[in-house]
Amino acid sequence: SDMFYPAGFMDVVQIEKTKENFRLLYNTKGRFALHKIAKEEAGYKLCRVKKVTRGPKGIPYAITHDGRTVRYPDPDIKANDTIRLDLATGKIQDYVKFVAGNTVMISGGNNIGRVGVITHRERHPGSFEIVHIKD
Repeated sequence: SDMFYPAGFMDVVQIEKTKENFRLLYNTKGRFALHKIAKEEAGYKLCRVKKVTRGPKGIPYAITHDGRTVRYPDPDIKANDTIRLDLATGKIQDYVKFVAGNTVMISGGNNIGRVGVITHRERHPGSFEIVHIKD
């Protein structure tokens, strides 16, 4: 609601006068592009889980790509999974595992904005992981 608050990837932008809703996504050139969405879709956003850990008194919580902390996530949710976050309550509505066969949008690096299907994932412990996608 604050017009001066910074907006980022997957954020919802609402224009009150025209009653339009947009989601911020990346185009293939790496710039933000506004994607028009329905009113029902404006109530949630997709967040990538950066890490899941335990806080004081052993309470599990997940940290998302936009800096949000969600307490008591589903035990199946791990790092790199995507959660559907209700913007009004801040609760997790649904989640998608980061496995081969799922559709992804690359949000960093030279391939920013590319959309494709995960073919396989090369794990390199202690270093970066390489994820192969097919357009």
